[in-house]
Amino acid sequence: MHTASHPCHLVSGPPAAGKTTYAIRLAKDLGAVLLDSDQVAERLVRAGLTLAGLDPNDRDSPAYKNAFRSAVYETLYDLARGHLERLPVVIAGPFTSEGAQAHWPEALEERLGVRPTFHFVTCSPDERRRRMGARGEARDLPKLADWESYRMLCREERPVWPHVWVPNSMDEAMG
Repeated sequence: MHTASHPCHLVSGPPAAGKTTYAIRLAKDLGAVLLDSDQVAERLVRAGLTLAGLDPNDRDSPAYKNAFRSAVYETLYDLARGHLERLPVVIAGPFTSEGAQAHWPEALEERLGVRPTFHFVTCSPDERRRRMGARGEARDLPKLADWESYRMLCREERPVWPHVWVPNSMDEAMG
């Protein structure tokens, strides 16, 4: 197995929990390359969905997940592996279904050449809903339009593998 020369951190959590804000701060503190799933793939995903005649704001349908989810994550891993020879790397993305897979950290270590330090960013669902509304992203509109249905599909539980717990809301910070 190829081993990387620098550390890798993976920041996960449900949408609008504050992953990007946390990952930016972590990358700055570490002098690391930041690979955020939205920044890396957003334009390509929107173009591909549009070309396929699908809603360019969709990030939750089976069509999106079948066509793009794996490709976006594999792109992040390829980019991370390429940078880890020279610099520390922070990868940010939801990785929600991976949180239920006990052996995912080992598979990712094999893929990257280093075992990442995992961080799970979370906040209350009500706060996530407020944040989605405030950030004004078109990709959040379908979630906000039918919040309760979206919440039923969104995995919010802590990952089953060891991780740094990052509570990121006022009610959790006080409690």
